[in-house]
Amino acid sequence: MSEAGAGGSRGVPRGPLMSPGFWLHHAALEWRATLERNLRPLGLTPTQFNLLASAGWLGRDGELPTQQQVADMSGADRMMGSKVIRVLEERGLLIRRTDPADARVLRIEITPEGRELARKGVQTAVDTDQQIFGDSGERLRDQLRPIAAHRIPD
Repeated sequence: MSEAGAGGSRGVPRGPLMSPGFWLHHAALEWRATLERNLRPLGLTPTQFNLLASAGWLGRDGELPTQQQVADMSGADRMMGSKVIRVLEERGLLIRRTDPADARVLRIEITPEGRELARKGVQTAVDTDQQIFGDSGERLRDQLRPIAAHRIPD
């Protein structure tokens, strides 16, 4: 009996329109494009917003996160994170400080201006989620969380 005949369709090509990954990819592209449009009045790109908001989130307890922790939380790779954090620092939104225990490590402090812009960006992201996902947002988040959880730092 074939796999399809045994009740499964594993390995059987069904075309892109039947793939949840296809739709997830295109939904993510639409979400990002909408977020980019919505953040534009704040002068932020989605990558800048994600790094700025991650720095604020990780530093909320008063302990300054490392540049790598901020990049990991935002999903940026080391090189991109470093470049964008430098731009945010030049704009006066973040301060990079050398870790006193390890000169190779940079700690990220969000400035008051950065904190205010991050707050506005977070509200924009929340509004964008509502715009794109509507009342399905919580259910969708709960479905996506276990798939992506291994990518989110502890």
